[in-house]
This record gives sequence, structure tokens and C-alpha cells, in this order.
Amino acid sequence: MRFTVLLEIHGEPLCVGHITGNSFKDACFQYTKEYIHSDQAHPISISLPLIEEAYSPEKTKCFFEGLLPEGFSRKAVANWIKSDEEDYLAILSALGKECLGALRIVDDKDVEDAFGYEKLSLKQVKELAAEGATRSTRILMETHLSLTGASGKVGLYYDEDNNNWYLPKGNAPSTHIVKQSHVRFARIVLNEQFCMLTANQLGIEVPESFIINVGKGTDSEILYATKRFDRLMKNEKLVDGLPVPNRLHQEDFAQALGIPAGEKYEKEKSGYLRRMFEVIRENAVDPISEQTKLWKRICFNYLIGNNDAHIKNYSLIYSENLKGISLSPAYDIVSTRVYNMTEEMSFYIGDEISINKVNRSSFEEASSEAGLSKNMAMKIFDETADGFENALNKAAGFLRGTGVKGVKDMKNRILESGGYKKL
Repeated sequence: MRFTVLLEIHGEPLCVGHITGNSFKDACFQYTKEYIHSDQAHPISISLPLIEEAYSPEKTKCFFEGLLPEGFSRKAVANWIKSDEEDYLAILSALGKECLGALRIVDDKDVEDAFGYEKLSLKQVKELAAEGATRSTRILMETHLSLTGASGKVGLYYDEDNNNWYLPKGNAPSTHIVKQSHVRFARIVLNEQFCMLTANQLGIEVPESFIINVGKGTDSEILYATKRFDRLMKNEKLVDGLPVPNRLHQEDFAQALGIPAGEKYEKEKSGYLRRMFEVIRENAVDPISEQTKLWKRICFNYLIGNNDAHIKNYSLIYSENLKGISLSPAYDIVSTRVYNMTEEMSFYIGDEISINKVNRSSFEEASSEAGLSKNMAMKIFDETADGFENALNKAAGFLRGTGVKGVKDMKNRILESGGYKKL
């Protein structure tokens, strides 16, 4: 078994190494000597420095399994290809031609599919909205596309000038991530767009996002679309008359810290928050600015009641030449508390993990653990809290003009269920 790991730099694929072994259980990643000694050499992860020796199966799995979808989508893909759900390499072989970031994982036995884009009809977009995760998983298989997370989502290409959606074929890059509503969580599309717009009003960097309304604004007639921040449109190459974006490399904090995806939530206090800030301090181009951004997002996720803000929902984005690292725009922000889900946050704030016990003093303690100036950190916390309700109201005003149902109710539920209500 052998997989080639390709990294796109300035729009061109470069072989950085191989994953080899008898099965997924003993598979090891190793950089090629040619890549290590090239002018473009840079680690594909903070947790995988450039060394000539092969990495252990554990380290290999930790990083590369982090590229895969989770939950129902992973189960469905495994069933589709008749594979063991634990066989992360079999699933990656099926989906790894278009991952998050700039990596592509190619089975050396595979024949490359034709590169291009297939236009989707309005009927097909409606079907995607109505059919749920089964349809999105089918599209994942058709496009060989791997997106992390547990929600039903697909990568599509959006032609903004003509308002047309396309299905990427072969290893063609997508431009947007499109999510469906969830049968268990009413109005989750509205919820996420509400949170993203509110974050933007507070000065938190978020990617461009919008709701696709293919009907009357009910859950089965809307989709959530967000522009990929790991794609860079340069208009240098056209395929099927469409400009092809370049891929930018990224990794989430679980990958950067060498923490398995299954441990993305901090169960016992083990310094997740502290370690995230250490990664920024030691690797970011502008560590002071990036630490400030990270801290503000952590404050915001508490205020809005996002208890699913685990370490895979914070990422690092690399410059085109891989030499510069910064905090990626915020993503996957949802007020989970409106659904009366777990009161446990994704990692400890001070000595507390329950959102019902976390308070301003908890953040004071957390700021010290993060290595921040307490005065500066709490000024950011207070300013974010003071502006929160006004930002939420502005987001509601925008959403009322989209025709989506339930804006007022969602705003009130967010106000009543997050950390903001306790201040």
C-alpha cells in the first residue's frame, strides 16, 4: 500500500512524501529526501517537522485522519466503499483528491479523473437542501472530496457573476462549502449565519457567507454557503470557462498539536487553551496580533453559547509559499446552547468546563494560563460583551431581509442561552 502526498504551492502540485504500509494500522508517513532538500521545503504540519525518518503509525494517523469527515458521513462513505470505518486510509483514498487546505492524497494505483466542473441545476440544489446528509455524502463520493466535521456538507464551485453552482470533478478545487439543515437541530442554517454575522459586527474576521434560499425559507429549502478561505482566486487558469482557484494550506489546532480528532474535546484539564496560544506565539508571523484574535474568538464563543468550539474548529492558514502562518478566519460558529445540548464547553476556561459555571473570573484565570496580559485580555472580554447585543440586533436586521423564517425567535434564544445572559 502506498499513497502519494501532494502539496499545492502557487497552484502547482508538489510531492512532499508518501504513506506506506501493509494496512492502515502500520502505515507511516515519510517526507521524500528531494522535498526536504528543496528550496520549497516546509513541514505540512507543526506536529510533523521536516525529518528524513518515517513517522510512527500513531503520528501519521493523528494528522491524516484529521482530514476526514466524522459521524454519519464517515460511516456512509465507509459503507459505500465496503471498508472498515476505522480504515482512515481507505476513506482518505476515496475522498482525498480535494481536502481542506492544499493537500491531496493519491493512491498510486488510481487513474486520475478528468479535471472540470459540472453545472448544477436549480432542481439539484433543491434536492441537496431537501435530502439531507445522504445526498451530501453521495456528492462527497462523486467529487472525492474530504471535509472535516460531523455535519452534512459538500464543496461546490460558485460562479458569483452568473449565480451558478458547479460540482467539481477530478481534483478540481471547490470555492465554497455548502451545509444542509439538520433534522435534529431546527434552523441550524439560520443559527450559523446569525452567529457569523454577529461575529463580523464585533470585528472578528469571518469568511463571506450567505443563505441559499430555494423556496420559502423553511429548513428544507435553505442551505448555508461559506466562501473557502483556503482558496485563492487568481484568474490565471480557466477550466470549462471558469477561473480555477489556487489552494492554500491549512491545519486545525488538533493537527498542529498532534492531538487525535477523537480527543478534540478536553475532558480532563490538560492545557488545551494554553497550548493553542503557545502554537501561535512560536509559529505565527505576527504572534501578538494573532493571540489577540484567538482570545477574542474564545470570548465570543462563550458569549454566544457555542459549546462546540473544539480545537478542530480553530485553524491556522499558511501563506502561498508556506513561510507565513496566521490564525484562519473564524468558522463553524453555532449557538449550540439554543438546543439545550451539553453545558460542557469544548475546553476549560480557567478551572471550569461548564458554561453555567464559567464567568468573568474564569476568563481572568484563563488569560494568565494563555500567557496574556490580564488587563489587555479582560479589556477585550468586556468590549466584546458590551457590544454583543447590539451586534446581534444588527445581524437580525440583515437576516430579516433574506426571507428566512424564525429570525426573531432565534435572536431571543441566543440571547437567553449563551454566556452573555450571566454577565
